[in-house]
Amino acid sequence: MGDYGEFEEVETSVGNSEQPAEQQAGPARVKLPRQGELIGIVVQRLGGNRMEVKCSDNKSRNCRVPGRFKRSMWLRPKDVVLVKPWADDNNKADIIFQYNSSSIIQLKKKGLLNISLDF
Repeated sequence: MGDYGEFEEVETSVGNSEQPAEQQAGPARVKLPRQGELIGIVVQRLGGNRMEVKCSDNKSRNCRVPGRFKRSMWLRPKDVVLVKPWADDNNKADIIFQYNSSSIIQLKKKGLLNISLDF
């Protein structure tokens, strides 16, 4: 065993270095819905790349995952997603983003996620 010299324990805390829980949890920025986009919750998977999503305007839409997102999005019931309704059929939409748990907390704080999880 070699001699590595003397080590001191360095204290970097000047005062109370504990940050409030609000600053520790959640990202600083969250993707918000733009014009024509809605927040929704996956209710049921219908097979393939289709699923039923309950949107923030209290409509249930038949949504699909576009091909460019198929491998990157693994959706299950009760996942929160961002959907864009189709221009020609308002009962169908594309899922364009999936929110993670810390983003869901931020959406609830901002009052954007007020959809009930009771299906």
